[in-house]
Amino acid sequence: MSVIRSGLNPSQHTASYYAATANNSKNRPALKGEHRADVCVIGGGYTGLSAALHLAEKGYSVILLEAEKIAWGASGRNGGHVGTGQRKDQEELEKLVGKERAKLLWNYSLEAVNTVEELIGKHSIDCDLKRGNLHVASKSSHSAGLRGEVGHMQDHYGYDQLRFIEKAELDTMVGSKQYHSGLLDNGSLHLHPLNYAQGLADAAENAGVTLCENSRVESYDQGKPTIIKTAEGTVTADFLVLGCNGYLGKLENKMAGKIMPINNFVLATEPLGAKLARELIRDDVSMSDSLFVINYWKLSADNRLIFGGGENYTSNFPSDLKQFVRKYMLRVYPQLANTKIDYAWGGTLAITLNRMPHFGRLQGNQFYAQGYSGHGVPTATMAGKLLAEVVSGTAERFDVMANVPTIGFPGGTLLRWPGLVAGMLYYGLLDKL
Repeated sequence: MSVIRSGLNPSQHTASYYAATANNSKNRPALKGEHRADVCVIGGGYTGLSAALHLAEKGYSVILLEAEKIAWGASGRNGGHVGTGQRKDQEELEKLVGKERAKLLWNYSLEAVNTVEELIGKHSIDCDLKRGNLHVASKSSHSAGLRGEVGHMQDHYGYDQLRFIEKAELDTMVGSKQYHSGLLDNGSLHLHPLNYAQGLADAAENAGVTLCENSRVESYDQGKPTIIKTAEGTVTADFLVLGCNGYLGKLENKMAGKIMPINNFVLATEPLGAKLARELIRDDVSMSDSLFVINYWKLSADNRLIFGGGENYTSNFPSDLKQFVRKYMLRVYPQLANTKIDYAWGGTLAITLNRMPHFGRLQGNQFYAQGYSGHGVPTATMAGKLLAEVVSGTAERFDVMANVPTIGFPGGTLLRWPGLVAGMLYYGLLDKL
């Protein structure tokens, strides 16, 4: 169970509920001087940590460079949902890539969730792991799609963990009467995301990985081996793995046009007590709604409501995050109007235009994965596993992901922002109608 500790220094991590209940506040030194490794990994989130751990287990020497603290970005700030499937549903994927490849992608998604669970068990990661996600229909017109998804997944994929929930039953499961139906997935998980990431970091170190914090990469060359430079050191590596996602910045222009960084926001209430907590979410599952600008929520180990709602597309966060997210929470649970909000925070994730992850090669010894579009806990963990496979010479599964169509934003990094904002405002209006 998560315990409020002294908390991590806000200059090291954003001041969130997750930071306040982090298992440790370990500091790791910055890269200094010249170093040699088989693989250099850039980015200390799920992608980089999973890649580093899996590579080390294959016998590679690995140095990981993180610009801030381990899991400082989205990996330490997200909603903690570990869902099955890709960011698109299976029928959409069948149209995009064909039925055979869609089944491969589905199987990879199940493996992704299983990999998260296996890593937690193998390395004894204390991260409040729980099971189940309930996806609810915000509009009556959405119910047919949820019902159809159950039948499609049972008939064509043999997946028996989904159950359609009629409104009468749903009203006993959720302390909100506004939803029309639900889709319960007992194959999904949810967890404390920062403690999960810290557990991966500890496991990677135990496997021999060198983790360097406060080591922002300034440049790298196209050589074989590649020379990676920070302000105070260099790494010469046979392979380079980039796991920067929403914090890529201007490091690699060849990747930047395929993703758009957006900001999402989360709050944590005061402890609600077991009775009220179960009135809100009877079975302690994670929850999400069917709006385009999605709301998502769950209970913490100490019975707080952790609620994610609202986003923006600028470099700045709203000035009052508690009030910004609170209005979304109260649309779902107006009975919490007098409940104190103890924490509110934001973070940046990367979306792609079609919401599918973007995997690829920069050249023969440089690989990347990014653009998880809000589905990062399982997908990024799986990405690290596949990155380790391709570095070690087994490219088949990585190439399945790399060959998924990902469309660049029109106008590249220069024009992606106004185009995205126009699109999101349109879909946001549809959510309200």
